[in-house]
Amino acid sequence: MKYVTLPDNSNRKLPFYLTMEEYVASHHLETHGDLFFMWQVEPSVIFGRNQVIDREVDLDYCQTHNIQTYRRRSGGGCVYADKSNIMFSYITASGSNVSTTFKHYTSMIADMLRSLGLDAHSTGRNDIFIGNRKVSGNAFYHRPGRSIVHGTMLYDTDMTHMINAITPSRSKLDSKGVASVQSCITTLREHIDMSIDDFKNYTRQYLCGSNELTLDRSDIERIHEMSKPYYSPQWIMGHIPKGAVTVRKRVEGAGEFEVTLSIDHNTIQSINLGGDFFLISDIDTQLLSSLEGIPYTRKAVEAAIDNTDVSKIIHGLTTQEFINLLF
Repeated sequence: MKYVTLPDNSNRKLPFYLTMEEYVASHHLETHGDLFFMWQVEPSVIFGRNQVIDREVDLDYCQTHNIQTYRRRSGGGCVYADKSNIMFSYITASGSNVSTTFKHYTSMIADMLRSLGLDAHSTGRNDIFIGNRKVSGNAFYHRPGRSIVHGTMLYDTDMTHMINAITPSRSKLDSKGVASVQSCITTLREHIDMSIDDFKNYTRQYLCGSNELTLDRSDIERIHEMSKPYYSPQWIMGHIPKGAVTVRKRVEGAGEFEVTLSIDHNTIQSINLGGDFFLISDIDTQLLSSLEGIPYTRKAVEAAIDNTDVSKIIHGLTTQEFINLLF
């Protein structure tokens, strides 16, 4: 595995690094093999591809405290990042099997933490724990022939901002048996006597050794250009049609879902699926678009997606469970 480095130490915003993942996946993965890099940003909240921002983020708090908000292309839940914690990005050609990719990545990171003497282990679908508290949460994004895993590594962080900027639903907290966000997370600083830079150097050496890929100025320019859609207000805020009806439900093993339907004369005009679930493929082109314009009946929906395996689009959700969500 090679570590991806930049030609300078400029302070860049979060969309740059999300685009950098996509860029190296498309332009360098086949030549260099698995890639990895770490990054840090000014206070930012990043939420999943299908989450409804005003239900997951306290926008007033973020505006007051100069915390930026961005939507990523991967599924999963909402996270807070600042200069005191580290974001990890792993790019591989291992295919679209999200479970296998996650297991490989989380095991690799847990092994690295255990080499420091920590009681680290991967658990659930995407988390890494020290003892019984989470230190890392991750999300998955698949492109043809390429997989990206990215997530947090909580070296340290502003707990006040983390707790107040993000507003997880009560059902999500209750499902994990905790009374608050703070009670279920930990930071590396509680467990190791290393500076954040020493930890980053150790991580890089452990995972990549001296193998590296250095991007040049032309790469940086192209990444900046490609990152522009991430700043679009329409992409960040999303869109819920006027008069649409939203139903919320949690499916064990898949996540929390918010189905928003706009129906006119018993015909589906538009449909959006929000929540903290994990996407394996593009949900719009491969699933939701095929339901627009059809009658809002179970029979019509079943016929429209008769040849669609929803579990290959949304991790852990069967086609029948998806149909049940709509009705």
